[in-house]
Amino acid sequence: MQGGFFSGQLLIAMPGISDPRFERALILVCAHDDQHAMGVAVNRPVEGLTLPDLLTRLDVKTSIVLPPDLVRMGGPVERERGFVVHTADYMGEHTLDVGEGLALTATREVLEAIANRDHQPRKAFLALGYAGWGAGQLEDEIKDNVWLTCDPDDELVFGADYERKWNRALTKIGVDPDRLGGVAGRA
Repeated sequence: MQGGFFSGQLLIAMPGISDPRFERALILVCAHDDQHAMGVAVNRPVEGLTLPDLLTRLDVKTSIVLPPDLVRMGGPVERERGFVVHTADYMGEHTLDVGEGLALTATREVLEAIANRDHQPRKAFLALGYAGWGAGQLEDEIKDNVWLTCDPDDELVFGADYERKWNRALTKIGVDPDRLGGVAGRA
């Protein structure tokens, strides 16, 4: 947590979350300050939609063969808008430094960089939409045990084993997923 904010951290949805769109979600917090928070889900693939397919639809010319990585559903807000989460070795003019060696870019320039071996980030994925919170909302949800947090790693953020990411994140922070209940409480 940087300066009391969660930019660069992963949010792990607790069982029993009241919004089914976030059940077993793992969200990278990309921006967080006293006015808002914004994040992108890292474990919600859009079946049948790959990055190469999307680049073709957007008429982005590629000079390399790209792997058939699935596009991800980043969240319920502005689902028609694309966001690229990538390693910070690529920093464009409109790139946001997320922290923890990660960055976010929402312009066509990052798509062109991905399609060119000489400019592409080491790792990247494209997400449609994002999750957003108003002032103090994310902090309140964390206090109410809606989310746990953990440090990101390459496999959690960029890996393709979507089904196991939520369990892996919990295990990383020492929580046995099989022992979690669906009802939150306070001691």
